[in-house]
Amino acid sequence: MILPKYSEFCGRVKTLSGASALEAIPGELKKMNSKKALIITDKGVESAGLIKIVKEAISKKGSKLTVGAIYDETPPDSDYKVVNSVASIYRNKNCDSIIAVGGGSVLDTAKGVNILVSLGGDNVLAYSGAGAVKQRLKPLVAVPTTAGTGSEMTLVAVIADHDRHIKMTFVSYFLLPDIAVLDPRMTKTLPASITAFTGMDAMTHAIEAYFCLGKNPMSDTTAFKAIQLVSKNILNAVKNPGDMESRLAMANAAALAGIAFSNSMVGLVHNLGHATGAVCHVPHGVCMSIYLPYGMEYNLHKVGDLIGELLYPLAGPEIFAKTPKKQRPRATIDYVRGLNEELKKATGGRHATALKDILDREGKQMVPRDAIPVIAKNAMGDGAKTYNPEEQSFDDNIMVIEAAWEGKPLDLKKIKKGPKNQKF
Repeated sequence: MILPKYSEFCGRVKTLSGASALEAIPGELKKMNSKKALIITDKGVESAGLIKIVKEAISKKGSKLTVGAIYDETPPDSDYKVVNSVASIYRNKNCDSIIAVGGGSVLDTAKGVNILVSLGGDNVLAYSGAGAVKQRLKPLVAVPTTAGTGSEMTLVAVIADHDRHIKMTFVSYFLLPDIAVLDPRMTKTLPASITAFTGMDAMTHAIEAYFCLGKNPMSDTTAFKAIQLVSKNILNAVKNPGDMESRLAMANAAALAGIAFSNSMVGLVHNLGHATGAVCHVPHGVCMSIYLPYGMEYNLHKVGDLIGELLYPLAGPEIFAKTPKKQRPRATIDYVRGLNEELKKATGGRHATALKDILDREGKQMVPRDAIPVIAKNAMGDGAKTYNPEEQSFDDNIMVIEAAWEGKPLDLKKIKKGPKNQKF
């Protein structure tokens, strides 16, 4: 094994975690000299009563924090035009901080807004890419309402350009929120199907973080614990939504996974997931849960030993010990597939395990088979493939997407056998 010459790890987001974490927000913003916050959220979060809970928590006796405005029309996929519009609201209302309450789209939208209100300009796309944001931004508090995206812990924002059917990536350490608030009250009302696929989103972050090219001992630690927490708690959170211990465990898992992949980056699963979401408008977590076992199979010949190690946090020490070392990689992948099947049963079939089974609200297939070449081509321009252990080609993408569309395991004989990766 060749020792890595260099690695980076940054986990500087202050985390408030627990049953009364929301109440600590005013005190934290006071330390940053913030008096008027813009709340960014979406209609679903608002209608679930979560904004009311947040407002009550931050307006307790003695709090001097006021809410300058509430924007609740964030779309399911963060949109650069929305970002530009919300930045104008922030300026017009003389706000001095942002509280983002929602899932990944809300948090990414808030990061985009923070770029514009801090650095100036009227189009956030001017700051896309890596390193374009080069200075500290306004105070940002991230309050996730799903236990999956990990955006509250990441230096990345993904914002869609729907006119061009692509998702733009923004990467900078200055995009890290100042505060992450993990409060189980925020995920209690999640429907079972959303709890399932957002939980598998967190699982994907952690698993890809463990075997992709930017991995390091620190990211391994947070990834390992995240996998363990998701595996132990996701089914109970789906079946018993009022179990606050499981809800908090899943919130902590998502944050840990966010720390992990923010430092190690991700690979094929996210690469194909970004492309599928951009072309067919499939929710990100749904793509992650379906593509995860395929990403592991595709990289099996290069990082099988690492994948095999993950049987321990997934299935526990007894099963890990009983499974011969050579069989652990395959057993790990089978376990993930089995977990997806259990989630499908627990959600009454709403947790899709194949691309062809993803349906919109009208029962229409969201990923038609003729979209596969378009998705494969789109994926070739996505930066996530840079950190995948095995290189990807257009034909490889077609092969993986077709298997995921059918819901059948990859034919491992068709996967190219490059030399085992030695960068770890």
